Amino acid sequence: QAWLVESGGGSVQAGGSLTLSCVASGYTFNSGSWCVGWFRQAPGKEREEVAAIDSGGSTNYADSVKGRFTISQDNAKTRVYLQLNSLKPEDTAIYYCAARLGSCRARVLLWGQGTQVTVSS
Repeated sequence: QAWLVESGGGSVQAGGSLTLSCVASGYTFNSGSWCVGWFRQAPGKEREEVAAIDSGGSTNYADSVKGRFTISQDNAKTRVYLQLNSLKPEDTAIYYCAARLGSCRARVLLWGQGTQVTVSS
């Protein structure tokens, strides 16, 4: 069945940047309506959705990352990216890609395996 694969995580110093990528196996982003979000699970904190983008290009962000992170899709709608800039140690978490069919209010259908982002001070 379909699953999502994230890549691009790593270890950076505070103030650095990373770009995460999400692709689907057995699923296509290039047809119908969908919403892809990026969630993160940080040590000692609840899982939170930090950014989302729908098939129409509409985006939204959590206050904790607004102005620093950017979610986008490629022109062919085959990949969703999360650009993480001005990283802070509190951004350290496992980041997960999640896909929904329809709007961003729909239930998550697919979760990725996660990619680790570590930010050191």
